[in-house]
Amino acid sequence: MTKDQKVVAIQEIKDLLQDAKVVYVADLEGLNAGKASDFRRQAFKQNIKVKVVKNTLLQKAMEQIDGVDFSEMFETFKGNSALMIAETANAPAKLIKDFRKKEEKPALKSAFVQETFYVGDNNLDALVNIKSREEMIGEIIGLLQSPIQRVVSALQNKSETSEAKAEEAAPAAEETPAADAPEAAAEGETPAAE
Repeated sequence: MTKDQKVVAIQEIKDLLQDAKVVYVADLEGLNAGKASDFRRQAFKQNIKVKVVKNTLLQKAMEQIDGVDFSEMFETFKGNSALMIAETANAPAKLIKDFRKKEEKPALKSAFVQETFYVGDNNLDALVNIKSREEMIGEIIGLLQSPIQRVVSALQNKSETSEAKAEEAAPAAEETPAADAPEAAAEGETPAAE
């Protein structure tokens, strides 16, 4: 690879990493062409970008990224490396785990997710269980809506109870002619007294 080709390759990697919040580096070594192609196809369907990269070029590109120090990941850059970029925090981990139900590879080398570094394949289960931003927002909204729904339900029940009491009170008011009966009896008694 010429120096110009290396510069272009580093720039391509930098472009992928520039605004990435979810970065995985996996080992695809041992997958034949068909299996590697199948892995890429599944990644594409899940909106995960996969790029096989040279370790030295990946490290140089990461060193040039502002705002994030990727140096914790560098020790894992040995052998075959595939860079995986995604929007959803746990999507690459789930893809790797699902793919490994049939194969030994890919293996997780390292990851940068939610501003935390994960080094080693032993972190795969932890990464699978990370909730995505959308899942966390959904849970927060659910928790916030729960008290509001209780208040609205209580207010609806209270207004229905008030209406029911008002309806019960209305028939009682119509039964007041029985109260007029003593007056009629009193009037009837007056002539008899004369």
